[in-house]
Amino acid sequence: KLTSSNNRPREDSWLKSLFVRKVDPRKDAHSNLLAKKETSSLYKLQFHNVKPECLEAYNKICQEVLPKIHEDAHYPCTLVGTWNTWYGEQDQAVHLWRYEGGYPALTEVMNKLRENQEFVSFRKARSNMLLSRKNQLLLEFSFWNEPIPRPGPNIYELRSYQLRPGTMIEWGNYWARAIRFRQDSNEAVGGFFSQIGELYMVHHLWAYKDLQTREDIRNAAWHKHGWEELVYYTVPLIQEMESRIMIPLKTSPLQ
Repeated sequence: KLTSSNNRPREDSWLKSLFVRKVDPRKDAHSNLLAKKETSSLYKLQFHNVKPECLEAYNKICQEVLPKIHEDAHYPCTLVGTWNTWYGEQDQAVHLWRYEGGYPALTEVMNKLRENQEFVSFRKARSNMLLSRKNQLLLEFSFWNEPIPRPGPNIYELRSYQLRPGTMIEWGNYWARAIRFRQDSNEAVGGFFSQIGELYMVHHLWAYKDLQTREDIRNAAWHKHGWEELVYYTVPLIQEMESRIMIPLKTSPLQ
C-alpha cells in the first residue's frame, strides 16, 4: 500500500519536532529579570591600551582629572575603581564608572563634560598616549555584592566570560546560588552583565590580599558541597573567558 505524498510533509514535520529544542516564551528582557530593582545604576567599563612609553604619564593625568569628576556633585556619576593590568593584557588601564540614574545620567554627564575645558584638554592629551580603547555599558546582577570603596592593599581580578547567546538567564540562576560559596573572605566585589558593546558578556570582580591568597580562597571553594556541581553546569554556557590581575591606582576608591 502506497502512502499519499500529501501526508509526507506533515510526517516529516512531526519527526523533526521531536529533535527541535523547545524555547520557553520570555515575558521580560533578561536585563529586567537579572538586574537590581532597588537601583537604576548603569555602569561603564573602559579598557585603554596605552603606549608602553606613555603609561606613567597616562596614570598621572588620570589621577589628576578623574577624581575631580568623581567628587563633583555636579556630575551624577562615581568612579568605582581604576587600575593597571598586572597579568593579562599588558600596558592596559581599566576604569569602572557608576551612573546613578541610568541612561539619562550617562547622557547628562557626557553633555556636561563636553563643556568642561579641563576634561576636553585631558582627552586630547590622553588620545596621544593610547593605542586603542573600548568600553561596555553594564548592569549589575541583583544577587551580587554592591561594589563599594574598600581599603587596601589588594590586588583585583576581573574575570570576563563570553556566554553563548541565550544563556544569560541560566548563568544568573546558577550564580545566584554559587555566589554564596565565595563570601567567606569578603573577596566578591561586583558582578555585571553587558547591555551595549560586546553582548552576552559577564564580568566578575574579585579582591584578594595577594596571588597566594587568591589561590587559597579559590581552592577552598572546591571543598564546599555544591560548588563542583555549579561549576559543572556553568562551564558549558561559556564560549570564551579571560582573567586579568589588576593593581589599583592611588586614587582608586577600590584599594
